[in-house]
Amino acid sequence: MDTLTTEKDMLMWDETLFRESDIFELDYLPDYFPHRDNQLNSIRYALKPTVRGGRPLNCLLYGPPGTGKTSAALKIFDELKEYTDKVITVKVNCQIDSTRFAVISRIYKSVLNIAPPASGVSFNRIFDKLAKKLIDTDKVLIVVLDDINYLFYEGHADEVMYSLLRAHEQYPGSKIGVMAIVNDPEVIYGFDKRVTSVFLPEEIEFPRYEWSEIDDILADRIQRGFFQGVVSDSVREAMTDYVAENGDLRVGIDLMKRSGLNAEKRSSRKIDVEDVNKAYAASRSLYLSRMFSVLTDHEKYLAIQAAEAGEISAGDLYEKFRDHTGIGYTRFYEIVNKMVSAGYLTADFSGKGSKGRTRMIRSGFKKEELDELLK
Repeated sequence: MDTLTTEKDMLMWDETLFRESDIFELDYLPDYFPHRDNQLNSIRYALKPTVRGGRPLNCLLYGPPGTGKTSAALKIFDELKEYTDKVITVKVNCQIDSTRFAVISRIYKSVLNIAPPASGVSFNRIFDKLAKKLIDTDKVLIVVLDDINYLFYEGHADEVMYSLLRAHEQYPGSKIGVMAIVNDPEVIYGFDKRVTSVFLPEEIEFPRYEWSEIDDILADRIQRGFFQGVVSDSVREAMTDYVAENGDLRVGIDLMKRSGLNAEKRSSRKIDVEDVNKAYAASRSLYLSRMFSVLTDHEKYLAIQAAEAGEISAGDLYEKFRDHTGIGYTRFYEIVNKMVSAGYLTADFSGKGSKGRTRMIRSGFKKEELDELLK
């Protein structure tokens, strides 16, 4: 035992640092949801017609990972249930349900409280029964397509959106609204014109949290989730510093949980900075894996090339990109700017170059981290 550690500082085998461990689960929906008032009000505005039995406005919630998009939607759904029982809300995780049949099956189960037949029944028959149930019960359906970009990867985005948004044409009286959640708002430009003509969403941006906002949110979770005295101000600030590096609040939630478990492993009654440092190494690995998985092939290529170079001029990176993809500079410039705004790349101007305005690109991933991800 450390000579500076006394018996009273040791955690007994039947004791824990966690007052309420559920608070540190990623699917926990907190009562305290600050710094997103504008976004919440925009969602309320879009869904308000449903209280009177009308069709909601469609929404596009966009912003970097871990900025509260899905949680905001679910918070408003909880509010909506207090005002009406005529609305059915369904969240579809498009990473899991990435085909038209899978998406509609998920919705069907929520509306009819039973799973559709796994085989032997056509999509049209399932959708027909779903739409008629909505009409017969006079219910409004709101579908959240979380990470809708995954439907594009599988080539089912237009089919899903067309089926939902134009259902009223084939089934008069059906009322369906769609809330699409994505990191990059450019996703809407990938839809077929048949879809864009009816989607017309309210676009709601979720920017990265500022340092002070992250600190405020972590402080609330610490107060509710840990016993008093477990996390000092300096330790909390160390956590905030780590989370602010990437802006993903989910990293912070996981970081607090792992830090607490690290302290318990030492039988300590307090979390120290070393517990946080060790926890961050594990949390960052999960974060990077999740962050890398949402990139397109072109974006992954740019991230890899920038990481391998350490630092590379925009001109040199473009030449590599053009030779690899055949894509022109305008599109390259758009992709780079998008990745910079999302934190996947950083770009600073240097004094080098013929005009003294050369952009130097660096990857948000370290080379060794990418080597691990690509194994």
